[in-house]
Amino acid sequence: MLDLSYIVQDMTNTNTDNKTEERKNRFSGESIMLTKEEAKIHDRLFINELAATLEDKAAGYDGASKLWDKVRADIEWFTKHNAKAYMVLLD
Repeated sequence: MLDLSYIVQDMTNTNTDNKTEERKNRFSGESIMLTKEEAKIHDRLFINELAATLEDKAAGYDGASKLWDKVRADIEWFTKHNAKAYMVLLD
């Protein structure tokens, strides 16, 4: 009989071992570990939020910046791909 158990282990790997990046909620201080990709998206979200806020201020009204679409897209990504991190960091 052919032993394929080594394949099943790879298929069930949830990649929890590669969560090496810690991020904290800026209001509550609660932290969570993220993958490098998740951390990159998280950081980009806040960079875009800051830039959008500055653009809105320069324009004189909220919602002027097109960067808000990118902020919303990154928030949506977290709701779909890591709901726990969304709840800890962004909700």
